[in-house]
Amino acid sequence: MTRTIVMSSISHRHFRAPSQTDGTGQNDPPTAGAAQKPQKQLTKAERRELQERQRAAKAAQTGSSTVKQPRPTAPASSHPKKGGKGSEGPVQGRGSPSTGPSGPPNKSTKESKPTAATAAEEAAGRSRGLRIFSHFALQKSVGHVAKGDVHPAIVRLGLMFAEFKICGANARSIATLSVFKRVIQDYTTPANNTLSRHLMTHLSVQISHLVSARPMSVTMGNAIRQLKLEISGSDIDLPEQDAKDALCGKIDNYIRDRIIIADQVIQETAMKKIHDGDVVLTYARSSIVQKVLLEAWAGGTQFSVIVVDSRPMLEGKRLLSTLAAAAIPCTYLLLPALGCVISEVSIVLVGAHSIHSNGAIFSRAGTALVAMMAKQHSVPVVVCCETYKFSEGVRLDSFTKNELAPPGDPFSSFPRNRSPGSLVIQNQPNLEILNPLYDLTPPSSITAVVTEAGVIPPDAISSIPLALGRLV
Repeated sequence: MTRTIVMSSISHRHFRAPSQTDGTGQNDPPTAGAAQKPQKQLTKAERRELQERQRAAKAAQTGSSTVKQPRPTAPASSHPKKGGKGSEGPVQGRGSPSTGPSGPPNKSTKESKPTAATAAEEAAGRSRGLRIFSHFALQKSVGHVAKGDVHPAIVRLGLMFAEFKICGANARSIATLSVFKRVIQDYTTPANNTLSRHLMTHLSVQISHLVSARPMSVTMGNAIRQLKLEISGSDIDLPEQDAKDALCGKIDNYIRDRIIIADQVIQETAMKKIHDGDVVLTYARSSIVQKVLLEAWAGGTQFSVIVVDSRPMLEGKRLLSTLAAAAIPCTYLLLPALGCVISEVSIVLVGAHSIHSNGAIFSRAGTALVAMMAKQHSVPVVVCCETYKFSEGVRLDSFTKNELAPPGDPFSSFPRNRSPGSLVIQNQPNLEILNPLYDLTPPSSITAVVTEAGVIPPDAISSIPLALGRLV
């Protein structure tokens, strides 16, 4: 009996952990498992737990010796809690940076952090707007500064592009090429350089400025690509003025052949699609469609026109005034009322901003809706488009790349009992005005595309470069 007691006492004294102390130097009572088993018989989990307790107690003892206590005794640390995981007071003092040795957590610090984070998040939300449409090209402010050696005519043209004073693919291309003629005539080749090399660098600065004002259209890209090809192929033995005159002549030929004469050929082809008594529907305003309608009416064909328009640009008003001045019977309505008149339409004539190799038409936003509704009612949809608007790329949607139209004034005329200033809608922290400029019309909704190369079905659009000798 006595022997058993002695062995138990020795076992208890031998396996008591000497470092299991708190900040006051008092020993912690051992756990039941550690008291009954020798160290070799402890499981891996129990040995890990013992090591963690010893490490925590040692770190707490080191911290208590360096930190000055405001009070001689702290209730939280001088009386450790009994339990299987040792004392909890030193662990709390080590793991909570905002708590004092015996005081509660700093509430002002915890409350200030969420407030500052919330304010920053709200400010970021106001600045980013609709993040899902952030990749849409935004128009720059009118006063953006030109960088580099930019010609004054290029600066003026960039401002007109940014303010949408020049709209339409043809108008923008003609304006760009005409300004490039002035840039070339005012250009002087530096010493130890050739015109065919240095002029390309000089034009790149002008092009970058125009792109910064408004994204480049497909037609402008094709025209500039052709101009660079002519510059690189110019004769280096020609005098500088003769070379510049030759380049300006090439620009004039491009405008004449690819735009002016192409429009005349399209007019003669498309006007044959309009017959007496037809009701022609068109959307927004296309310069080539306007020429076709005027040419058909001047040729003696009697028909009426339905002009469908949409905000914010309301381009159809310009087309309506031109057709009404020519005494053509017209009906004007907005896009939501299209379903009321589509059953009376004989043919749909629309223009295009660009045409892609998969037969899709990139045009003013709303064209896809008009084309798909016309197909639903078995109305032929004819697109009038010059071949220099062709792009070899494939476009599947209008979300990947697009522009934003100017906001405009959606309530400029009604209701009349309130002042116009009180009805203007502007961007606000909780309101973002979104006006996509273009949409994509799938080839399945298009009957035919009229070009200067002939009438082409949508599934054969990829043959345009071959028909033109791979010149687009």
